[in-house]
Amino acid sequence: MADLVYPPVIATARTAFRALNMKITIEGEEHVPTSGGAVIACNHISYLDFIFCGLGARKSKRLVRFMAKESIFRNRIGGPLMRGMHHIPVDRDAGMASYKAALNALKAGEVVGVFPEATISQSFMVKDLKSGATRLAAATGTPLVPMVLWGTQRFWTKGRPRELTKRGVAVTIMMGEPLHPERRDNQDSVNGELRARMTSMLDRAQRAYPQQPAGPDDSWWLPAHLGGTAPLPAVYESEAQ
Repeated sequence: MADLVYPPVIATARTAFRALNMKITIEGEEHVPTSGGAVIACNHISYLDFIFCGLGARKSKRLVRFMAKESIFRNRIGGPLMRGMHHIPVDRDAGMASYKAALNALKAGEVVGVFPEATISQSFMVKDLKSGATRLAAATGTPLVPMVLWGTQRFWTKGRPRELTKRGVAVTIMMGEPLHPERRDNQDSVNGELRARMTSMLDRAQRAYPQQPAGPDDSWWLPAHLGGTAPLPAVYESEAQ
């Protein structure tokens, strides 16, 4: 598969990181395999998460093919880039086609990135997970790598204005030991284990984060249990129903 678009996009992103003086910490890069198929399951707190999730696989020299909403592929700017990077469009009304495309990518030895929460978590805690990432890994015999991001919500998240030029922001990218689900496994149990690992990793990333809100008006990006003003999961989930 020719990748003429992905490398320059990565180079542009890394230039932007340096220009904004980001404080990026990456942990667990060794858990992304250097060859063969793999599924990365990442939490979702920002519209920019796919950029940083992909950065976590850079040391392994892997290009992550993300499953993303089909509407992004219709955007006149984002669409050509998404297709050029061979990401996988997800049409919620025709999900089997995207599932099969992801299966084929994994069987071809690609790394597929999935946000199993499906939508951005406004509480900044790990929501209940859809089973797609687990089922993909089990169906193809590929490792399932849990990943969490923290700090990306400070640039652009749901319900907040964009602050794409904010300087000096710390971003944590953390990967954990892979799970190896098999077809005969109880997928609900595997999904529960995946969520537990992601929750533990995210809590560790949040508590070790080197920056604090500048004041009460800046505490929106911290979860409530750490003293922030982000909504509790039960609040925003009931409002979304």
